[in-house]
Amino acid sequence: MLKSKTLLKRTRSGSVLKLVREHYLRDDIGCGSGRCDLAPCGESGSGSALQPDPPAHCSSLCPQPHYIVPDTNVVLHQIDILEDPMIQNVVILQTVLQEVRHRSAPVYKRIKDVINNAEKHFYTFTNEHHKDTYIEQEKGENANDRNDRAIRKAVEWYNDHIQKSLNDSAELQTILITNDRKNKELAEEAGLIAFTCEEYIKSLIASPELVDRLACISDLSNEIQSTKLIFPEHLPLSRIQQGLKSGKYIQGSFRANRDNYLEATVWLHGEEDENNEVLIQGLKNLNRAVHEDLVAVELLPKESWVAPSAVILQDEGQVDDEGEEEKESVVTNKKFSKATGKVVGVIKRNWRSYCGMLSKSQIKESTKHLFTPADRRIPRIRIETRQSSTLENQRIIVVIDGWPRNSRYPNGHFVKSLGNAGDKETETEVLLLEHDVPHQPFSQAVLSFLPKVPWIITKEDLKARKDLRHLDICSVDPPGCTDIDDALHCKELENGNLEVGVHIADVSHFIRPGNALDQEATNRGTTVYLCEKVRAVENRFKNNLERFAFSCIWEMSRNAEIISTVFTKSVINSKASLTYAEAQMRIDDESMNDNITMGLRRLNTLAKELKKKRVKMGALTLSSPEVRFHIDSETHDPIDLQTKELRETNSMVEEFMLLANISVAQKIYDEFSDCALLRKHPEPPPSNYGILVKAAASQGLEIHTDSAKALADSLDKAEVPGSPYLNTLLRILATRCMMQAVYFCSGMDTDFHHFGLASHIYTHFTSPIRRYSDIIVHRLLAVSINADCTYPDLMDKHKLQALCNNLNYRHKMAQYSQRASVAFHTQLFFKNQGIVDEAGYILFVKKNAIVVLIPKFGLEGTVFFEEKNKPTPDLHYNEEIPSLTVEGTTFKMFDKVIVTITLDSSNIQHQRIRMALVEPKIPGVSVPRSTSQKSAANKEPEVKKLRTTK
Repeated sequence: MLKSKTLLKRTRSGSVLKLVREHYLRDDIGCGSGRCDLAPCGESGSGSALQPDPPAHCSSLCPQPHYIVPDTNVVLHQIDILEDPMIQNVVILQTVLQEVRHRSAPVYKRIKDVINNAEKHFYTFTNEHHKDTYIEQEKGENANDRNDRAIRKAVEWYNDHIQKSLNDSAELQTILITNDRKNKELAEEAGLIAFTCEEYIKSLIASPELVDRLACISDLSNEIQSTKLIFPEHLPLSRIQQGLKSGKYIQGSFRANRDNYLEATVWLHGEEDENNEVLIQGLKNLNRAVHEDLVAVELLPKESWVAPSAVILQDEGQVDDEGEEEKESVVTNKKFSKATGKVVGVIKRNWRSYCGMLSKSQIKESTKHLFTPADRRIPRIRIETRQSSTLENQRIIVVIDGWPRNSRYPNGHFVKSLGNAGDKETETEVLLLEHDVPHQPFSQAVLSFLPKVPWIITKEDLKARKDLRHLDICSVDPPGCTDIDDALHCKELENGNLEVGVHIADVSHFIRPGNALDQEATNRGTTVYLCEKVRAVENRFKNNLERFAFSCIWEMSRNAEIISTVFTKSVINSKASLTYAEAQMRIDDESMNDNITMGLRRLNTLAKELKKKRVKMGALTLSSPEVRFHIDSETHDPIDLQTKELRETNSMVEEFMLLANISVAQKIYDEFSDCALLRKHPEPPPSNYGILVKAAASQGLEIHTDSAKALADSLDKAEVPGSPYLNTLLRILATRCMMQAVYFCSGMDTDFHHFGLASHIYTHFTSPIRRYSDIIVHRLLAVSINADCTYPDLMDKHKLQALCNNLNYRHKMAQYSQRASVAFHTQLFFKNQGIVDEAGYILFVKKNAIVVLIPKFGLEGTVFFEEKNKPTPDLHYNEEIPSLTVEGTTFKMFDKVIVTITLDSSNIQHQRIRMALVEPKIPGVSVPRSTSQKSAANKEPEVKKLRTTK
């Protein structure tokens, strides 16, 4: 059956356009029930996802066998309930599915996954195309009411249809689940069975714990007016849009402060200059915004602008709904004030599932408790659960449902438990979930596209590639490296020049565009390296094995000038697989003169020339402490940790990888100016350098930040006699001032410059095993040398930019999760070490604390001078220097101190490395030295006398 509707539309030019919309209605759509034998349901191939005999005793409200039909809002808000194994035999209407897809892409994906799970017995019924369930929108009826009526019509049809098909006396019912009061009343008037989601879930006899997963949907219009309102009302979206157009409001991403829960910044959208953020201070001004929300902000008058807080302030303990007195007075130093505002509305919530722990209520028999997220930027969440005793010491997942104006904390609901807190598997799961790292096992569809092992190189393969198996190629990597995907060679040419080759694993040969393996790699974006695990196609370079490679080969002069460059697909045979230490030993051992060693010496000499040229151009040499854990083979606990040692060979490999990336970037941009995947490092705004300049000035040094060259030269000259570690500290601090490097499509940007490398163009080509960006670059390069063919998505700059956005996000999350893994294993290490004294350096000075870096462990920790149940010492903070005077002793950045290090396990949720001051000795503040034999601080040189003020 074909239904058509004719519409008349006036165009901008004034003419009338006739539109005819056709809607096909069918009579061959089955109901999906295994019980039904009516045509077309009983016909072969029509499908029977719903069980013929659903459990008859699961609900006390409806003891008969039944199917359930949820409306749109139930699917949107109660998806955690629908995903539970207990909930089966559900009809998802086309009306509902279309609206969910329009309103929430994440929920749509989740409900589609549930529908595709055969064990769940979910069935999609296309009611909008069924001749007996399709309805027209009536005059004066809005779209929402029409959809509700369509849902009721489908439930009514199901009841009539299935009753006709029953050949026995058993009764099979269809139940509508809706939280809409009007929809429920109209359904009951029509003789249908309808329950709210809460009514139905509480009636399930076999699974009472499901009640905890009910989303707490608060109707903000029905807030109890007698309760004290803590927060201002959010403006409606219509007023926000008007304000954005007029310039009264500005929009941006809300970024909560990890160290002070009463402060946040809003990063403005579309602002390219340094004034791209607004400071928000105080509970009422934060106005229920949550980290990563898109918010509307109103700037306060300039006389109300304040400076960012220098206090470390954590949200501790239970707080009632009457709010709390804000613990910090607003800083009003006008010299350091920034643009300050208040949140007036939320444009888009970016809530997700949060991992954390339950903070059990002190009230006996209470079912309402606070949940403390693992991420300190997320506020505590009030949930209702009857399993508090079971969940108290477990890591659990909770989602936010809403945040009424009269509540100090948002409301949410329990989703599931991950396991016991402190368990390594549980904590690893938490950090992966918290950083949105895809870590589910690869599907069979993905695995089916992996090459069959063992694979061999055929004659046909050799015809399409350059045979480089005769070259003395070797790889140089860290010890224990498993993803060896790069190798080098260097040989002398007859004309006196040198041939240098960088050979990269040709992973793109195995990952073809668009297949399941490629799609999975696109989503994951990058390998995530945890302390024990790697979350990441077998073409790794191994000794004396033939492998496919993508080679970049230069002819270079002895002073590292490039004469010519060739790119080619190749076959190589690595003659040696060396660690950095082994390669360095070969270079230094004058008795070794084999071809591999001679090639390494030439490469090392050329690398020094290349680095000298980069530094002359203004490339930065920054520093970031990295640690390596030694793991016990049986317990898998860390038994030792040390900072990674860097040798000349580290720099040698780095220089040629950088050169290959630059050469490939230029090649793919020359060939595809609109769709080259490149990587840039934006220049930091001058305001970013404030802390670096102040820190250097406190040591009598001057740092110039006019350009990368000026910064590099300043850092090279920044030395103080008797402080050999000072320059490293300055470089670590300079790293904190930098912007994030990002991938981008050349056709969507004009600024290609890589600030840190002082290069006009750059990309990633050298690690295709661990980065998907390199796969795309390999494909572009292969097309440019006629070694492969292109495909539409590769030449679409908009799709390529969308891919870059995902790669940037995945790369950032991988970095965060790797740092979290190091932090967790550091905690495990010190848990077994007891109390340790170590020498360290002050990295930051706060109003009530100092942040100390321990070089031996690459560890940062905070020494607090204000603690509960202890008298507060006399503190004076100088923001201009910056410095903190404690009982007459002044601490400045980069001063050397000795601290005692322990693991503070008093808060299971946020176990942390605790540091306390040992030296300099301040009566009532410093603690005695540890007597532990494990203490290494006794071997450290005496701490320099700090300045004392009278």
